[in-house]
Amino acid sequence: MNLIGEYLRARRELIRPEDVGLRDSGHRRVPGLRRDELAMLAGVSTEYYTRLEQGRDRRPSPQVLDAIARALGLDEDATAHLHALGAPQTPRRRRPERVRPGVQLLLDAWHTTPAYVQGPLQDVLAANRLAVALSPIFTPGGNIIRSVLLDPAVQAFLPGWEERVGSLVAALRLMVGPDVDDPRLTDLVGELSVKSDLFRRLWSRHDAKPHPGGGLHRMRHPIVGELELHYEKFAVTGADGQLLVVYRAAPGSPSADALALLGTLPAESTPVRVGSTS
Repeated sequence: MNLIGEYLRARRELIRPEDVGLRDSGHRRVPGLRRDELAMLAGVSTEYYTRLEQGRDRRPSPQVLDAIARALGLDEDATAHLHALGAPQTPRRRRPERVRPGVQLLLDAWHTTPAYVQGPLQDVLAANRLAVALSPIFTPGGNIIRSVLLDPAVQAFLPGWEERVGSLVAALRLMVGPDVDDPRLTDLVGELSVKSDLFRRLWSRHDAKPHPGGGLHRMRHPIVGELELHYEKFAVTGADGQLLVVYRAAPGSPSADALALLGTLPAESTPVRVGSTS
């Protein structure tokens, strides 16, 4: 599989010639920059760049990759992703996705703080009771990006859910990097590509960005109403790509009152499906 070629072609097609100071003749058979234009901007020969994009040169130098990244206007995360795709690949030993017992005990001890752990493919690996009451999308065994894209009931509880999907897709792309042979990833991408036009369009862009470390999520819970919750994400050390996600409400806010009320409800009274994104 020609990963670096797919990435370069996708990024090249997103750039308009006028964005990089080139005149657009108006007679282009393909969108974006041509190979010879990008090669010129990067300071490499068209022949060499063509070999690289076609997968006939699998070991580009870091200097060449940096030059191409600058020509494409890639940010730091995207440049790192390009280097990962261009590095010699060695088979990865895949560990079972398990959450350490100590992490689960920590989650369970947070009675007033929704929190969960997700894996690199956005599978929910562990969660506390309040996280599941906040949204069954956080129930262990589910997959966040699949639920957001394919479940209309989840989407109904997510104001502006379509605006959030891009960051989920870009984070998935970055987390897997060149490790695209994972059959779980193949199955997930295949399913979402068939069932979601939005996912297929976003995946083809090859955007690669890490999960935001924190921010604000708005959600619409059918029992306690509107909530505005701040979130923070932390890497779980010693675990491949696991993230601990913790929510909190501003003290004294209506969201804090709603979250406190949610924590008093019996588990069987919470709805089958409500939503939030990570």
